[in-house]
Amino acid sequence: MVVDTSKFKKSLSYERNPNKIYANSFSTVRREGKIERFDLSIQPLVTRIIHACGMIEVADRLSFSENIGRKGFEALSNGSTVICDCEMVASGIIRRNLPAENDVVVTINDLLVPEKAKLIKNTRSAAAVELWEPFIKDSVVAIGNAPTALFHLLELIDLGFPRPACILGFPVGFVGAAESKAELANDSRDCEYITLRGRRGGSAMAAAAVNALAAGLPEEIV
Repeated sequence: MVVDTSKFKKSLSYERNPNKIYANSFSTVRREGKIERFDLSIQPLVTRIIHACGMIEVADRLSFSENIGRKGFEALSNGSTVICDCEMVASGIIRRNLPAENDVVVTINDLLVPEKAKLIKNTRSAAAVELWEPFIKDSVVAIGNAPTALFHLLELIDLGFPRPACILGFPVGFVGAAESKAELANDSRDCEYITLRGRRGGSAMAAAAVNALAAGLPEEIV
């Protein structure tokens, strides 16, 4: 369908160029968030996370390991699997920017999950984590929904579960979100990590973190 814009009673004034929208958005984030205070390897992560939620103030609530930016990109470049706790995180990943055509895995809808949740007496999100074992060694894990997924991942690592290369911890909510992220920040189990302290988080932030590790900020180049 081709829209005849001449029939509009009034043409609204707004930026229509996608490249300029991205560039101006990231420029605003850099300026208002004072992104230059962060190490260069972290700046794309902080910028994309803020851009995903529209909240400059989250820059002051991020907690991360020193090498998350470098090690995350290295893992993806080496073909590591990206594991997501929910479909919304997976949907937000820009697949064309993944450096090695990386697999993206989500197990929450696996038919084994409901019964496994009953068996372990935990949520379906936690049960889905137990199905990550074939993929998780040296993977990039992006959690943007359930605190129980992050809690149970840490529990399983303590029990000898293979370690991912990176944990991008952005569960959201009023029960367990702040606590699960505090646990990750306090003891990342020798995994590189980034997380947002407090209740805020979500799939958009988790996906943004993956996109930042994969390709940085190519949209800044207009």
